[in-house]
Amino acid sequence: MNLFDIKNKKAIVTGSTRGLGYSMAEGLMQAGAEVVIVGTSDKVYDVAEKFCKNGFRCHGVKGNFEKREEVYNVFRQAVEKLSGELDILVTSHGIQRRYSAEVFPVEEWDKVLNVNLNSVFILCQEAAKIMLKKGYGKIVTIASMVSFFGGQTVPAYSAAKGGIAQMTKEMSNDWLARGININAIAPGYMATEMNEALLDKNNPRYKEITDRIPAHRWGTGEDMKGPCNFLCSRASDYLGGAIIPVDGGYLVK
Repeated sequence: MNLFDIKNKKAIVTGSTRGLGYSMAEGLMQAGAEVVIVGTSDKVYDVAEKFCKNGFRCHGVKGNFEKREEVYNVFRQAVEKLSGELDILVTSHGIQRRYSAEVFPVEEWDKVLNVNLNSVFILCQEAAKIMLKKGYGKIVTIASMVSFFGGQTVPAYSAAKGGIAQMTKEMSNDWLARGININAIAPGYMATEMNEALLDKNNPRYKEITDRIPAHRWGTGEDMKGPCNFLCSRASDYLGGAIIPVDGGYLVK
């Protein structure tokens, strides 16, 4: 048996029209999975069509995770696209807002927590209802470096990503013995749109961060494919509640 085989598995990957989510969705499809990608704009349909033209099985669903009813609606549509089946859920969507804690707008706090934490809880809960019935499922949440340390000017993001780590551990305790493996990937400093300001080589923080990374480079979406596929395969059957840094060694420097 190929422990890493995920051919014909049914998957949902949120936040997958760009960045890390796009790469993880692509990695699953390259391994033979059928994937529903989820995005907040009509771009999701164009991206899904592009994947299909490249020979993959892909469907697009549009939704706004700020609103609770939309989260349920998106999940229902995604499962319908997969003919009512679901084997894999990867929750890679998220937003960022930057203000010092003393002036952080409470409205922005609510948005970040709704998108980055509350919607993830609902998606995991709904996925588990399907997976528990068949005694099998793989859920991958996306934590962060700020799941381990505090960060700065990102109190809502840090709170949400700390919550993702703890929620992943708790859900593993509830579900592991019943066939669901839920684990988190914690990306390090990645060359994505979210870090565009930091990627300016004239920004002193760019050199400071890069010098600390033992791999001597920032990460890319390609670096996420292997860990994600591993966590979505039988190779991870004895793994539960793990928070796996994919950071070029940043945390241990």
